[in-house]
Amino acid sequence: MQNDGNSKKWPDFRFNVQEIAGAVGDYGTLIPIVLGVAIVSNVNLGYILLFFSIWYILTGLYYKMPVPVEPMKVIGAIVIAEGLSSGEIAASGIILGVLFLALGFFKGMKFIRDKVPSNVIRGIQLGLALILIETSFNFISGDYLLAIISIVIIILFLIAGKFGKIPDVSAIVVLIMGVIVGLLAFGIPRISIMPLPDIVIPTAQDFLKGGWSLAIPQVPLTITNAILATTLLMQDLVHRDVDPDKLSKSMGLMNLTSVPFGGFPMCHGAGGLAAQYRFGARTGGSNIISGLILLPIALFFASPEFVAIIPFGVFGALLVFVAIELGKHGLKTDSYVLTGIIAILALLTNMAIAFIVGMIFAYILITMRKRPRSSNTTRRLLRLLGGHND
Repeated sequence: MQNDGNSKKWPDFRFNVQEIAGAVGDYGTLIPIVLGVAIVSNVNLGYILLFFSIWYILTGLYYKMPVPVEPMKVIGAIVIAEGLSSGEIAASGIILGVLFLALGFFKGMKFIRDKVPSNVIRGIQLGLALILIETSFNFISGDYLLAIISIVIIILFLIAGKFGKIPDVSAIVVLIMGVIVGLLAFGIPRISIMPLPDIVIPTAQDFLKGGWSLAIPQVPLTITNAILATTLLMQDLVHRDVDPDKLSKSMGLMNLTSVPFGGFPMCHGAGGLAAQYRFGARTGGSNIISGLILLPIALFFASPEFVAIIPFGVFGALLVFVAIELGKHGLKTDSYVLTGIIAILALLTNMAIAFIVGMIFAYILITMRKRPRSSNTTRRLLRLLGGHND
């Protein structure tokens, strides 16, 4: 049994409109990334969605709570920008799968969590919220009208839920609206049955290129956002302590069983959890529903033309509210200045630089705090940065 912020008990699995709404709440980040990857590289969108479907269902059954399954964002962005091959993508996923499986089995993530201050993790959360806001504006800029209509629908459901007992199914409503608009604009896309997947065997060159260009840049974001920030947000939202090493092991298994057969590197993520929770997910049922929704799409409707009919203005509207949900928890920090610096650096540079700079500043504060005596200037600085000089 688990507890949300309102002292309500939730079962392990629940299948209703709230869970359905939560199930599709994270599609705003999933669909644009995998669609972009499928368009610019030689990967099959059906295989990508098939393994997302399988692992959504498995994580729902295993964790019995909303646990996001997301594409690795850094890898997605680099692949979309540079159009890397399926072999290079598979190589990066295998490297990361082995790394995070090993970290999980040897309790490496618990060790890392104990060394990373919570205000640094909050900074990563807030930074991701800012990045999602920026991404949402990019989506909205090409489709103002539909985005505004979608935002109004979401706000109306928020108001209705606050003053009545109407469930927030805004995510479902705006996605259905987007599909209808797309069908009217482009017609019904072709329906094709997904062929059996082939094994992708990366070459030595693929491992070199995929490791250097994709895996190494992805590691800091995965450690901070997909594992540490996710476990912290789970405590915030559903009041459950999830072992970070368990998340690390599940990510390792996801990738090692998926990418050799055409899947895309996958992770968990604080943004996805915020999205699922924001739109109603409270139990493992939302994951199972999400996987069951993706399964027929993967098998019969995974041509890029079909997924592309959903206007990006819809995704932009969903991301705005996901960012707000994530940002709220990023502000639960004991150092607004440090958390803010990390968040801004994440937006302006990247997560890795923000994390490194944040860790340096955090440990400088810890060292200053431990000094038995300090000047008035130092004490004022510690108060400003959220440190305590006893």
